[in-house]
This record gives sequence, C-alpha cells and structure tokens, in this order.
Amino acid sequence: MDMDSLLQTATHMTFDATSEATVDATFQPANAPQATLILAHGAGADHRHAHMQSLSESLARRQISTLRFNFPYMQAGKPRTDKPAVCLESFGNARNVALDLADGGPLFMGGHSFGGRMSSLYGAEYGDDSGIEGLIYFSFPLHSGAPDRKRASHLESVTVHQLFLSGTRDKMAELTLLQTVVDELPLATLHPLHTGDHGYKILKRTRTSEESIYNEAARVAAEWISAA
Repeated sequence: MDMDSLLQTATHMTFDATSEATVDATFQPANAPQATLILAHGAGADHRHAHMQSLSESLARRQISTLRFNFPYMQAGKPRTDKPAVCLESFGNARNVALDLADGGPLFMGGHSFGGRMSSLYGAEYGDDSGIEGLIYFSFPLHSGAPDRKRASHLESVTVHQLFLSGTRDKMAELTLLQTVVDELPLATLHPLHTGDHGYKILKRTRTSEESIYNEAARVAAEWISAA
C-alpha cells in the first residue's frame, strides 16, 4: 500500500496566538488518531518548512494528528525569536485550537529545537494544569556552543512524561550530556537517532537502519504515546 494513501488532506487555518498576533497554522489529521500533537517550529524556519511537514506526515501515518503553527515573530517576518512569555501564550491558544480539533483524544505538545524548548517551558510553568499528557522534543537544543546544561535547568519542574528524539550527530545536544540530563528526570526517555544531525539529516553510508529517520522518530513517538 502507498503510505501516502494513508494521509488525509491537511487543513490550513489561522488563529489568535496572542491578543496582538494572528498566525498561520496547519492541522494534519490522522486516520483513527490515538493522539494529537501540537508541533512547534524551530527558530529559523516556519511551520511549513519541509522538515516540519515530514515530521507531521510521518506522525500521521502512525495515527498521530498534528497541529503546526507559526510563532508571532515568524509570522511577522522578524529575525529575533519571541520572548518565552509570548511563546507560552501561543502554546496555550494553540492548545485550545487543538482541543477542538482532537475530538476528545489525548493531547501532547512539542516541537523541533526552539519550539521543543518552548514547549518544555510551558510544561514546567503549568505542570499538572497544562492539560497535556506529555512532551516530545525533536532535537532538543541543550546548548548552542560548548556543551553545558543551562537550558535543562527547568526540566525537573516538568511533571508529565518527556520524550527526547535526538540525532547522534546533533551539535546542539552532545549525546552523553543529554543522556545524563535525561537520566536525572523520572519521567523522561531518550531515543538516539543514528547519524542524524540537528535537522535530522543523516549519513547515508553509515546509517545502518533501512527505516527513514522520520519514520523512526514517528514510530518511537507512537510507541511511547501508547505506553505513556
């Protein structure tokens, strides 16, 4: 069976991310969805980037619907990311949209790089009142330059399950250091994606798995959601 035949048509929409910003969003429904994931983009590319679309479509094939959206700075074409407070407000309003679209199923939150880190701040800020079952980080940006743990200091305040899907070549998350961080979190799981970099580009000559990195990430996410 053609895997693309399993995909439903995505719906493009807008919603008010904040009281001052209306943003574009895309809902990718899954057939018989087991969950809906609010999926935020990284710092440098919007929610329609090919990487984000590949994540969304791979997840849909694993019965996970996704709601992708632009942060206000990206919608406005500004080079600097929004302040965390704006991002958290955006996530909160995206959550309300996703609840309407999810039709009662469990709701998860996450994103690529910057978007994933902002979702973790949302989880840390709102805890059990976040209204989400768990957080999924596609390339959590643990550090920007020399390896350190400063960006992980709030993760211990997250009270829901956390899944880290990180490439073994990700220069923004040295794997041994990231594993140490995850080991200290009671509800966290790390799955290394062999030869993947921060944007999930792989080394074709040395990657041993015949499964694509996007399909692997989606499969692991679906299995993790089922067990959460």
